[in-house]
Amino acid sequence: MQRYLALDFIRGLAVLGILLLNIVGFGLPSAAYLNPAWQGGVSDADAWTWAVMDGLAQLKFLTLFALLFGAGLQLQLPRGSRWLTSRLTWLTLLGFIHGVFFWEGDILLDYGIIGLIVWRMIREVPSTRTLFQTGVLLYLVGCGVLLIFGLISNPTPGDSWLPGAAALEYERFWKLAGGWEAIHNRLDHLSTGLMALASQYGWQLAGLMMMGAALMRSGWLKGEYAPQHYRRVGALLLAAGWAIAVPGIAAQWRLGWEFRWSGFFLQAPRDLASPLLSLGYAALCFAWWPQISRWRISAAIQCVGRMALSNYLLQTLICTTLFYRFHLYMHFDRLTLLAFVPLVWLINLLFSVIWLRYFPQGPLEWIWRYLTRLSAGDARNNARLR
Repeated sequence: MQRYLALDFIRGLAVLGILLLNIVGFGLPSAAYLNPAWQGGVSDADAWTWAVMDGLAQLKFLTLFALLFGAGLQLQLPRGSRWLTSRLTWLTLLGFIHGVFFWEGDILLDYGIIGLIVWRMIREVPSTRTLFQTGVLLYLVGCGVLLIFGLISNPTPGDSWLPGAAALEYERFWKLAGGWEAIHNRLDHLSTGLMALASQYGWQLAGLMMMGAALMRSGWLKGEYAPQHYRRVGALLLAAGWAIAVPGIAAQWRLGWEFRWSGFFLQAPRDLASPLLSLGYAALCFAWWPQISRWRISAAIQCVGRMALSNYLLQTLICTTLFYRFHLYMHFDRLTLLAFVPLVWLINLLFSVIWLRYFPQGPLEWIWRYLTRLSAGDARNNARLR
């Protein structure tokens, strides 16, 4: 299959960018991920760190990754239904293992489940415009469901938003102790996540995948348009996205991260802005790709993108070891946690560059591909692998 180097670069940026938010999920209680005032109050450093990350990164790199995942589904369509079904089923199983035995913040399970549904929709919609418009509609449905949840939710925050001392101590205990207690709690997180996927987030994820597939089909995500087009579109998308996102950030701060508003209603501006900002970031990469491709760091980031699955799981391995095995959990604030990010990025970059000097694909990518070929019954390719 033809490689698109700019897409590898953008995928690498997405994998690295996801850690900017996931580091909070590793180093602080789950309530801190969206609520900087999870302790009841918030320092200026935490508030500003939250605001900057919310405007630049929160949901943006996950959204970009989902768009690229849909683009990948479009590219994989010629391989047929058995290949795609097997590939996505193995991804779902890998996500389950990751989410239950390693870290409760897994996204692979969601991508596998929704991908199993969406690839058929992508295949059956002949019109690129209709595919994109359907994706936008599904995404907006997910945003609407979130607002409905806000209307019917209990206004009193629970431990998932404002945890008490006992809840914090218990979360510290099972994360550091591991074992069955950790597995049991991760299974609880998994069941809650699946309910959210079925009722709300799944609509958005499906919509993003369909939009990504349409943009790949049109050639936009292949970089086939003129640089002037990407510069103009990128500027417009970023301006529109931040025009929507910044008032939502300011409103959350102004309201002191009140549960119903910040947990539901004011998530909507972020959700609406994220596809615009994510595509704006991608457009800027395409606009200046001739210059970016000459940077030495560009080749390393492309390697990260080629090994996206391995690097995503490597981030979990590094961070769970640092925070849970070396007991660094809940020892740092949001701003200090960001200091760990460049270290993990450096490991991702070095690992990817060195590995791809000797092997054509990442270790998890090879296993995933091998299991896909095995279960899809591709005997000729299995023999070649041996």
